Amino acid sequence: MKDDAWHEARLIPTSGINGADEQERRGTSALLAVLASVREFGRSITGGLGAPAGPIQTFIEVPFQHDGKTVRPDGLIRVSRAGRSWTALVEVKTGRNDLRADQLEAYLDVAKAEGFDVVLTISNQIPTAPGLHPTTVSKSKLKKVSLKHLSWSQIHTEAIMERLNRAVADPDQAWILSELIRYLEHPKSGAVDFDDMGPSWVAVRESVVNGTAKAADGAVTDVAARWEQLIQYAGMQLGRQLGIEVLPALSRREMAEPGIRLQQQAQTLATSGILTGALRVPDTVGSLEVTADLRAGRVTCQVSVDAPREGRALTRVRWLLRQLDAAPGDVRIDVFTPWSRGAGVSTHLESAREDPTALLDAQKREPKAFALTHARKAGTKRGQGRGSFAGSVLEEVDEFYATVMQQLKPWAPAPRKIRQPEAEQEPGVSPEAASALSSQDEHEPQPGIVGDEPSEEATA
Repeated sequence: MKDDAWHEARLIPTSGINGADEQERRGTSALLAVLASVREFGRSITGGLGAPAGPIQTFIEVPFQHDGKTVRPDGLIRVSRAGRSWTALVEVKTGRNDLRADQLEAYLDVAKAEGFDVVLTISNQIPTAPGLHPTTVSKSKLKKVSLKHLSWSQIHTEAIMERLNRAVADPDQAWILSELIRYLEHPKSGAVDFDDMGPSWVAVRESVVNGTAKAADGAVTDVAARWEQLIQYAGMQLGRQLGIEVLPALSRREMAEPGIRLQQQAQTLATSGILTGALRVPDTVGSLEVTADLRAGRVTCQVSVDAPREGRALTRVRWLLRQLDAAPGDVRIDVFTPWSRGAGVSTHLESAREDPTALLDAQKREPKAFALTHARKAGTKRGQGRGSFAGSVLEEVDEFYATVMQQLKPWAPAPRKIRQPEAEQEPGVSPEAASALSSQDEHEPQPGIVGDEPSEEATA
């Protein structure tokens, strides 16, 4: 037998997984073992849950008594520091299995009775907003114990970021983490990425196109919630490639009251067929705005860029064009000028490359900002893959970032230079007086990043 047909031995094997129960047990055991073994990864996960920095111990299927019955949470995490312990009960679901409120409330009662800190849930459910739990439980159960949630996609993303950034110092621990990543990426693991717009998708999409959708319809709200989850997952997928955390760009009010944002999304979807979202990518010129127009069948990505604050109008335009060599020619550029409402001039990048003056208005006013927009046809299927709505959104986000956003750098003025004394002496003036500088002397104009170019008259 040829060795290319052999299967390499893995630390966390996927062979032998034949059902949901085995998926949950193996996934729980694998994850908790790696949390305790890989110090940096364990700290990144438990630190986000409020645990102190310290040695991590993990256990699976720990029995407790509740209402005269024995209950067994899937796992338990304990972090010890300075004679104090932080403890979390863990409930895990894999595949399409969702968390159950009655089960979580029982674990919250156990945690309260035992003096534990957190009940942590792990499933493929992605909340509609960061920090929000996908399952509603009685608020009275949360007075003494916190309820936290991590999606498998979030755990997968965190593991990849730790690996890409080489945050794990020990090579053996780094290898263990890579084995967890391999396991999570295998179809049998039950760790599923976002791949479904939900059972209401087809009916809602058709009603939106026909103009019969109602914001009060629960199906419309369900699709709006799926959209919020899709935006979060798009950020996680982009973050895996960049090795950084990419989060939805939300206002303080939206973070504090996610239900209000969801209602607004449902209202806008019903009335105009539009869904909107944005991602905040560290060290970029602005937020990556995503819009889906179900009636037009288009998904659009956009970023706004502040124009340089010095230099001629055409010089500012060329500053932008120089950074878009890798961008597709059908990117639309909207130009905003001071004291004007809305975009003044709009054209495609291909035309601007041929004639940069196409981005100047009749008065040749200096641009204040640019908006770069790219669109593609939106898929219609509810799942992932070719022709799916979610797939078209994810592809557009990744492509727009790769070809447009990662090329852009914000403008910055060049540092001022120290003025040198005049070499020539004026008649009747002493050498000391001739070379003396005054704070009232006029500053020589300093070339900035955009000012290094020749003027339009010189190049004419």
